[in-house]
Amino acid sequence: MDSIDVRELRNVLGAFATGVTVVTTIDGDGQPRGFTANSFTSVSLDPPLVLVCLAKTAATRPVFEAAGGYAVNILAEDQKGVSRTFASKVEDRFATVDWQAGPAGNPVFAGTSAWLDCSMHQTVDAGDHVILIGCVRGCGHAPVSPLGYCRGAYVTFGLEQKAMETRGRQTLVGAILERDGQILLVETPDGGVALPTAEALGKPGRSDGLLHRLATLGSTVDLSFLFAVFDEDNDRRVSIYYRGKLIDGPAAGQGARLVGFDAIPWAKLPNDAVRSMLQRYVAERREDEFGVYVGDEVSGTVQPLSRTV
Repeated sequence: MDSIDVRELRNVLGAFATGVTVVTTIDGDGQPRGFTANSFTSVSLDPPLVLVCLAKTAATRPVFEAAGGYAVNILAEDQKGVSRTFASKVEDRFATVDWQAGPAGNPVFAGTSAWLDCSMHQTVDAGDHVILIGCVRGCGHAPVSPLGYCRGAYVTFGLEQKAMETRGRQTLVGAILERDGQILLVETPDGGVALPTAEALGKPGRSDGLLHRLATLGSTVDLSFLFAVFDEDNDRRVSIYYRGKLIDGPAAGQGARLVGFDAIPWAKLPNDAVRSMLQRYVAERREDEFGVYVGDEVSGTVQPLSRTV
């Protein structure tokens, strides 16, 4: 078999969006143990089976292989801190969470989107991981948005939902597209510059869509994440901006060009909202830590995204 580039494989698998879980159990000394994982999936409804994957190099591997079961805590969107704690080497990870024993005796957290408490059904050796198959003995869920994870960053589905709640309002969809430290800007009729925008995200063949607009510029793009959602013009319009990579283009003579961070003509941008948003992008790119802005063109909040689980 041909060799596979491990880094490329990780990037490919990282494009599959998942939830974030903390898997917990009780060790032989009666102490709670746990780890953060997004390699969780359902297996069967009859019998009710689920699985999680645990790296063979994990310090908790012997504990979970010897355990009689485990609980899967599916984290809510406000539990990024819990995810980080259980992915760290903090000695007493359970000191920061409220938990109680589930039906099978394993730690179930308060405030999660959902949970399942399982007895151990089977362990399977699989390459550099161990697959822990559990039989569900109890479960529950709450009407809160789950925490997501994709391409090395947390995803907050509640923000995506806000972006979609635009019925009866005008929309403006734009993109901050970067390649090699340069941003794609388009020329405007008044001699200014702007980020590429359209009335909808659309498909490449839809004439009013952003993807079609970018295609006419001779550009191939990868729109990765939501970057900002804000109301404008007294709530009559919502602006939705994504951030992503410019793979190819723009074509010559299409009124678009790449501009380095230090050469952005700030005074020529269309308004203060776009200037502020692009300034935030440049600052966050330099720190390699991104967030999502939600508010209006004057004020709002930036919800941070972590790059690693």
